[in-house]
Amino acid sequence: MTTTGTSSDLQPADSDTTQPAVGPHVIRSTRTSQTWTAVILFVLVGILLLVFVLQNGQRVTVSFLGFHGHLPLAVTMLFAAIAGALLIAIPGIGRITQLRRVARRHRDAEAPHHRHSDPADAQGAVTRAPRRHPRAGTS
Repeated sequence: MTTTGTSSDLQPADSDTTQPAVGPHVIRSTRTSQTWTAVILFVLVGILLLVFVLQNGQRVTVSFLGFHGHLPLAVTMLFAAIAGALLIAIPGIGRITQLRRVARRHRDAEAPHHRHSDPADAQGAVTRAPRRHPRAGTS
């Protein structure tokens, strides 16, 4: 294929007729989409647990702190998994609570310093109370 024109014949298009470049369309995540994702994941985990329970129905002897009984193997294993999750979750909840208290103390301690640093406050402007997150606990 040959071209008959020269490179000087190629002219850029007029800026008035060109369309502005449009970036890729981004779909943002919403609370509803996050809720549906969580529901779908819980249903899948529920189905897997149901299959697990149905496949492991053999009865086993369980002894714990002097108590003895017979339970299906799947139920016994699920109890053990729940106990393990609680062993992890309880210290985690304690740490999160501790960090929230420290953050609240720091925020409350710094609030008076920020209130007087604004020049508009010195001129008698109306100030608002600091906004708190609606889920923040009260202590």
